[in-house]
Amino acid sequence: MAIFLTGGSGYLGQATIRTLRAQGRDVVALARSDRAADTVAALGAEAVRGDLTDVDVLRAAAAEADGAIHLAMQFDATVAAVDLAAATAILDGLGGRPYVHTGGVWVYGDTAGVVDEDAPQHPPAITAWRAANERAVLARATSGAHPVLVMPGLVYGGRTGLVEALVATPARAAGVVRYIGDGSNHWALVHVEDIADLYVRALDAPPGARYAGVGSVQPTYREIAAAVATALGRPGAVASMTLDEARAALGPVADALALDQRMTGERARRELGWQPPERDPLAELATGVSTERKITTRSRD
Repeated sequence: MAIFLTGGSGYLGQATIRTLRAQGRDVVALARSDRAADTVAALGAEAVRGDLTDVDVLRAAAAEADGAIHLAMQFDATVAAVDLAAATAILDGLGGRPYVHTGGVWVYGDTAGVVDEDAPQHPPAITAWRAANERAVLARATSGAHPVLVMPGLVYGGRTGLVEALVATPARAAGVVRYIGDGSNHWALVHVEDIADLYVRALDAPPGARYAGVGSVQPTYREIAAAVATALGRPGAVASMTLDEARAALGPVADALALDQRMTGERARRELGWQPPERDPLAELATGVSTERKITTRSRD
């Protein structure tokens, strides 16, 4: 079973290729550079050259695949248009074969407690574009396509995840890890290997399904900052900043980092058999060492 993948050379993409290959699936990965092509080839995937704006390449690659997972994103002002055009091209190429689209839990805004995929959405500006794209993608289920939406939490693991980048990178220059306000807001985290597993499982989901990919432990921003400070060899080197200071330092992502989010991934567990291992994300962020306590495998015989 061959799967077409965008974003395969990235942090999450590499984990997803490893998961697919471990299950014996062939992978064809979009690669926009020689370096990206070499990266996916080293993982056992076949590279097809192009980028997210090459809709003819996307359509043709999808037409030859048994399913597709769209992980890549254009990091500029064209992000919404490019994402939807890429999704449309891949869906057109696949016909009725499964397509897994990437969303994100930030679209829910502050959750005021633990919520699931059906909660009202109140996205910060940085991610407000996702809602319309997700509706358009999932609407294709009514015309014979097979779209599925996966919404990852903040991905961590292996020292290069989103959490590490958003918290540790600014701290290296400043000498202190900062959090916003009193730091009591919760972050819905997910380990990179666990969310990769969910993406692969979502290929078997029914058309139009939506899944929040979040772990069961959802610590506060202040707790995360303290763990990252320890990882940087500066235990206790944490400090608060106001939201305005965060906006000045980090830009629009500051409003997303200030969200208080607690979500459940129970739907994916119930419907797809997703069983991420028990983890201690704070311990892992503090040491960079996996805290996995059990490993679950899934047969595809």
